Amino acid sequence: MDLTMKALFYPATLSLAASVLFLIIRFIVYRMFRTWSKKTETQMDDIAVRSLKTPSIFWALALGIYAGISLSDIPEAYLRYINKSIIIIIIFSVTIALSNLSGRIFKHYIQRSNVSIPATGLGHGIVKGSILLIGLLIILGVLGISIAPLITALGIGGLAVALALQDTLANFFAGVHILVEKSVRVGDFIKLESGQEGYVADITWRTTRVRMLPNNIVVIPNSKLAQSIVTNYYLPEKRMSLLLPVGVSYDADPEQVERILLEEAKNGIEEIPGLMKDYEPLVRFSPGFGDSALEFTLICQVREFVDQYAAQHELRKRIFKRFKNEGIDIPFPHRTVYLREEKDWKK
Repeated sequence: MDLTMKALFYPATLSLAASVLFLIIRFIVYRMFRTWSKKTETQMDDIAVRSLKTPSIFWALALGIYAGISLSDIPEAYLRYINKSIIIIIIFSVTIALSNLSGRIFKHYIQRSNVSIPATGLGHGIVKGSILLIGLLIILGVLGISIAPLITALGIGGLAVALALQDTLANFFAGVHILVEKSVRVGDFIKLESGQEGYVADITWRTTRVRMLPNNIVVIPNSKLAQSIVTNYYLPEKRMSLLLPVGVSYDADPEQVERILLEEAKNGIEEIPGLMKDYEPLVRFSPGFGDSALEFTLICQVREFVDQYAAQHELRKRIFKRFKNEGIDIPFPHRTVYLREEKDWKK
């Protein structure tokens, strides 16, 4: 074994032993903090502990390497590179810790507050990506790499990349536009111009994902979504009117029909899930005189879009039974056909 290998073997052995020791200490301390955080009511300490899980491994390794070279006589030629490596490991781990912490705090704050900004993959990615970019620039500065020429090169190369990735960039900026405009938010129930409808599951840097009622996912490019006509059933609020058409025979008394519809709607408010209790049901003789029936419209309100299906189901059953008991007919469509004899056509 030559002198160089002998000079590095002893520090490497000490660094390895110290790193193992610090990893064991880190494991014990991390479990103690995780157990403590689970007992507290606030979630901020849980977020902090989870964010430090991976970076703390790098800190233990950095401390082990530093302890190993401090307790040994390592040649000056290698000491400078090792110290720089330790600094880079620390900067990298701190960057990861801050990135994880800020991303989790961002999602936690948005979910717990009334701020109408969706905690989506795009918003979460922008927060984390900004911190990672700052950390990368700091590491480049430690390595002695000048940032100014790099930025210039990236600016020139960025033009070529922008031309090659027009669709990708269009989707990205369309996603940012959707987030800022807040016309479509995560959790909203929307209907697309194509007729598909469902809950907005996520808005990522390229696509928006909509979970339909059959539990399928529709993936829409952000640029297409920004250019299409979208009906948002959660804006300006979730509650919405339910218009239930009812047709009865021309022999029926309109006032009796109106009374029955109002009674069944008011009784259903207390028993049918989804119907709003603070809204007084209305009945309007509209569209009015149909081809085969007198057509009424019962107007109620439901808590949100999907509640209308169960409400219509129960209201229609109640109204049908009540009409049957009251002797009110729901007529079938019919037509009167007049026939002419052949001699009439010849006149």
